[in-house]
Amino acid sequence: MTLELKGVTKSVEGQVHIAPTDLTLENGTMNVLLGPTLAGKTSLMRLMAGLDQPTAGRIFWKGEDVTGMRVQDRKVAMVYQQFINYPSMSVYDNIASPMRLMGVGRDEIDRRVRETAALMKLTPMLDRKPLELSGGQQQRCALARALVKNAGLVLLDEPLANLDYKLREELRVEIPKIFEASGAIFVYATTEPEEALLLGGNTATMWQGRVTQFGPTPRVYRRPVDATTARVFSDPPMNFLQITKTGDRLVFDGGQSAPAAGVLADLPDGRYMAGFRPNHLDISQNGPDAMRFTARLHVTELTGSETFVHLDHHDARWVGLIHGVHDLEIGAPLDVWLEPRHVYVFAEDGGLVAPAAYAMAA
Repeated sequence: MTLELKGVTKSVEGQVHIAPTDLTLENGTMNVLLGPTLAGKTSLMRLMAGLDQPTAGRIFWKGEDVTGMRVQDRKVAMVYQQFINYPSMSVYDNIASPMRLMGVGRDEIDRRVRETAALMKLTPMLDRKPLELSGGQQQRCALARALVKNAGLVLLDEPLANLDYKLREELRVEIPKIFEASGAIFVYATTEPEEALLLGGNTATMWQGRVTQFGPTPRVYRRPVDATTARVFSDPPMNFLQITKTGDRLVFDGGQSAPAAGVLADLPDGRYMAGFRPNHLDISQNGPDAMRFTARLHVTELTGSETFVHLDHHDARWVGLIHGVHDLEIGAPLDVWLEPRHVYVFAEDGGLVAPAAYAMAA
């Protein structure tokens, strides 16, 4: 059982919302759509569900062309960021409501409601109304209503975005477990790379309506095919630096230079773009081959145990995630260090030339 998109596009009044997309999702898999707001995640989900029709291309479900099929005629469940429960109904009746519309028998409804409620830890709350529940319990109720339909395709559009941190962390861990045995295809949209990594499965990175890469989540994270994917799959976004390789030296924008070490030593001479994640910058020399850059400190953010440093390096704005709390002078020059093994190398057009050595070893 697969969901297959072949050359699917969506345009509205001449504006492209979804660029030509080929995507195959397998039975029993968790598939994350990762990208910033307006990247096209919800638009792509609506095409998968049948809520919208593609401008071009075809959609196949279990080998059948369902491109023109109404959403009512598909076994699809969708949960939105703004989760919806019926306030006048009990939790039991909320969960049971889609099965009643489907004409499922009373005994079967009762069995499936109670099984799903137990799975979602809602059994003690079945007689309550949604407004008597916490935010996390209300979201569990909405998820239970989606799950109880036995839908072959379950679409989750940023379902945890409105919950507090503790509830988000709990549900991020539970959702893959909850859906693992269902055999359905799950598609989960998020703006957060950390959430994609926690959910596992596969990830499709999205940027301006285009799927830039799709594959097992750890592989997409460690080996992005281009700079756009690397930027999307990093929070804060990956930092970039123009470099010129000449012999055994690297010359950076602004005139700084350093010996070419590690993967950088093997590059042919030429112009490149180096990329590195914020957590790989440091304010002290973190290795014998570490490269030093002089930047200007723009602002700091304290998280309690770590410090975000926002830096101006010539025409680029960098962000570093530094362990510990540091008293740094805003506006002053600041030396930062980067190990070559943490550097990705991209061509000037953005295509990946060489993944970082640490990612290849992982």
